[in-house]
Amino acid sequence: MSDRQLGTQRVGFAVAVAAFSFFDFRDFDIVGLLIRIFVMCLSLSLHECAHSWIALRLGDDTSALMGRLSLNPARHLDPLGALTFLLIGVGWAKPVPVNPTRMTKAKSMKHGMMLTSLAGPVSNLLLAVVSWTLFCVIWTILSAVGVVSNLMLTLSRLFLTLYSANVLLAVFNLLPVPPLDGSRVFGFLLPDRYLDTVMRYERYIGMAFLVFVFVFRNAFTTLLSWILVPFNYAIQYPITLLFRAIQSALGYVPMPFFM
Repeated sequence: MSDRQLGTQRVGFAVAVAAFSFFDFRDFDIVGLLIRIFVMCLSLSLHECAHSWIALRLGDDTSALMGRLSLNPARHLDPLGALTFLLIGVGWAKPVPVNPTRMTKAKSMKHGMMLTSLAGPVSNLLLAVVSWTLFCVIWTILSAVGVVSNLMLTLSRLFLTLYSANVLLAVFNLLPVPPLDGSRVFGFLLPDRYLDTVMRYERYIGMAFLVFVFVFRNAFTTLLSWILVPFNYAIQYPITLLFRAIQSALGYVPMPFFM
């Protein structure tokens, strides 16, 4: 097991333990569970597949040859990461193996690693845009029909959950802390001499992050909620503004700006 994989499991264990303290099992419902399973399979699979696809585009076929260039959840899901995702909506999958020395189409190995790492969170943000758009479509249909059906309510819940989970997943992975994707993006911005130092202490930085998540989980949740604000605004505002204009033109009650 590589240091990166070990670091991921350690951080994951802390998040999983924190998740059990947050989760209220009295609120369990089967529809919500099925929605979370679907959202988990799609979101995590797309995230890892995006890593593999960009790596292949840059010349590294390592992960593609291992079957990771796929949306099949069985090729990506990590048991502990999947459990954590089902509990609190933030999880992880098996890290996609990449070989930066084979990224011959990238300007440099740092550039290749940055693009490959950034692909995962970007794919989640794009899925969030699609999800919010579909949620607005459902809202518009409900306004037009004037009748609320269980199917439409379930679909609106599905798209809203898909949106929320993907924005959260993207923001969490963009944190510049090993072993998260953001650490590779941040590493691209650092001069090589500083990057070498960070890489040398990557394991310890990851362990410090683990302690922070576990001991100061309320502060960590608050930090994430602050970071989420501009992402939610950038995605929701323009799409909602468009659909509010459409709904007003059709004589329907405009939907609220934010959920």
